Amino acid sequence: MAAVLAVGPGAVLSHRSAAALWRLLADDGRAVEVTVERRLRDRDGIRVRSGRLPTDEVATVDGIRVTTVARTILDLAGILPRPRLERVIDDAQLRQLADSTSLRTLLQRYPRRRGVGTLNAILADHLAATVTRSEFEACFLAFLIANVLPRPLVNHHIPPVGECDFVWPEARLIIELDGYATHGTRRSFEADRARDRALHVAGWRVVRITWRQLRDEPKRLAADLRALLGV
Repeated sequence: MAAVLAVGPGAVLSHRSAAALWRLLADDGRAVEVTVERRLRDRDGIRVRSGRLPTDEVATVDGIRVTTVARTILDLAGILPRPRLERVIDDAQLRQLADSTSLRTLLQRYPRRRGVGTLNAILADHLAATVTRSEFEACFLAFLIANVLPRPLVNHHIPPVGECDFVWPEARLIIELDGYATHGTRRSFEADRARDRALHVAGWRVVRITWRQLRDEPKRLAADLRALLGV
């Protein structure tokens, strides 16, 4: 707040400092980053960036004017490496931090901004990760057939947890498909871990597979399943 007030009217906390305020990045001790429309010099402990910020890209947190989550991510896309940016986006989605003006809207608003290509690629991956359960199941079964792997029981009931996605009883192996569309909330995250623990206690091995792993690492996944199934 002191940095924003020091820069003057129209100043907004931005970039890494905004991400820290939204608890999407840890405070790394760098100079506080503030954006203002007019060009000003940096000050002691303050990095002043110039840029226009429409009202729908500004929020208030703890009384501090700050860029919205979407605008913060857009700004970070120009300065963070992709893996770290992906973690920020994943965390924002997990915590369901949403703005009235979405990140996709900002990408259309600023098509030539630095980092837009990286953001579009990340969002395309996330879209692919939201395939429906039935699509995911069909693709996994096709994968098993293509790799000549034993057919499992599908949606089989196992006490004490109930229905499991794919079950190989003789190998005491369960594969659960971890689709973001059905497992991307905090509640489901906690419930999945409780299920896994109960199954382990009952003598089952539980392996979770994501859509991205099935799509991008089929050879490695097939080798792992052969080892787990002993075939």
